[in-house]
Amino acid sequence: MNYRQLGKLGQRVSALGFGAMRLPTRGGKDSEIDEPAAIEMIRYALDHGVNYVDTAYPYHGGSSEVFLGKALAGGYRERVLLATKLPIWNVHSLADCDRLLSEQLTRLQTDHVDVYLLHCLQQRWWPKLQKLGVLDWAERARAEGRIGHFGFSFHDTFEVFRRIVDAYDWSLCQIQYNLVNEDVQAGSRGLQYAVQRGLGVIVMEPLFGGTLANPPESVQRIWQSGPVPHRPVDLALRWLWDKPEVSLVLSGMSTLEQVRENVAIAGRSGAGSLTNEERRVIGRVQQEYEKLSPVPCTKCGYCMPCPHGVDIPRNFELHNQAFVFGGSSVGLCRNLSLGLSESERAEACEQCGTCEEACPQQIRISQRLPEVAEAFAAPKNSEKLG
Repeated sequence: MNYRQLGKLGQRVSALGFGAMRLPTRGGKDSEIDEPAAIEMIRYALDHGVNYVDTAYPYHGGSSEVFLGKALAGGYRERVLLATKLPIWNVHSLADCDRLLSEQLTRLQTDHVDVYLLHCLQQRWWPKLQKLGVLDWAERARAEGRIGHFGFSFHDTFEVFRRIVDAYDWSLCQIQYNLVNEDVQAGSRGLQYAVQRGLGVIVMEPLFGGTLANPPESVQRIWQSGPVPHRPVDLALRWLWDKPEVSLVLSGMSTLEQVRENVAIAGRSGAGSLTNEERRVIGRVQQEYEKLSPVPCTKCGYCMPCPHGVDIPRNFELHNQAFVFGGSSVGLCRNLSLGLSESERAEACEQCGTCEEACPQQIRISQRLPEVAEAFAAPKNSEKLG
């Protein structure tokens, strides 16, 4: 495992961090984690040098923190920097901050977390949190030893990001960043700005919700071009680690095979390690993805529940699959969409806009869902999937 510096903190962290958001589950229920399989995964990662584990209050319906409390028993807790997040949408007073943190510490079976983040910070939440005095509360929690480093995870524009960074002496930030999101949200400008201010920068969604691991045919042809075929996951991750500004890359792994693969790639990582040929191929891949332009949904679920019952992530997932992969997948995705209940289908959207306020990707959901409904309405509409 290679290690990097966590901003001005001087803390050495593994290049790869374990994100406990997409653990294996049982019975098709997100809240029912397959604990034996997940424990094997996380302990393999830690035994092979990973020393940063990230979770959050709502992950796996609240089960992720509870699971980690079990998985990190037997001496593993002392070997990692443990990070979780304050669910800011549930904060209406500072008493809520204390209550939620206490609940999280109980779930995690620990008396402190090493990293505590304001979860999914956006402009719509930030003024309220400032007015409540959350920053002063965090200082007290640090003084009491309940939290260590304090920061925020972010989903909004660069301008909002800069204002938040400038408002406080943060230890670190967590941003969405990958080879198809250089100009999305905080983006490359945010990465550079945070580093200039001394923040450690943790990258989430390095494979854009896993979509970069399974590229469409036109992108796959580019990866396979050249004297030596390239593996999408390998180059997507090493593209991030090639940047010295990146402190740590989180991966939400779902299988032991993924853990093994990512640990191995992290062991080959390093700033400035990409070859000119690899950079050329990545540039071509970026151009091809830009041409394809699927709906930028990562299935994070922040838009849910829909007041009218629409399964927004599932509709966009099917729409994107049909759009990117084409061919016979169009009919398959249409059939899968018809398998949703009437209230879950895109056509049930009432365009109330509630989901758009919560969407980290700033997708115009009320505009895109009718497009999905039209595309899946009948075979004659299959050409309209873009």
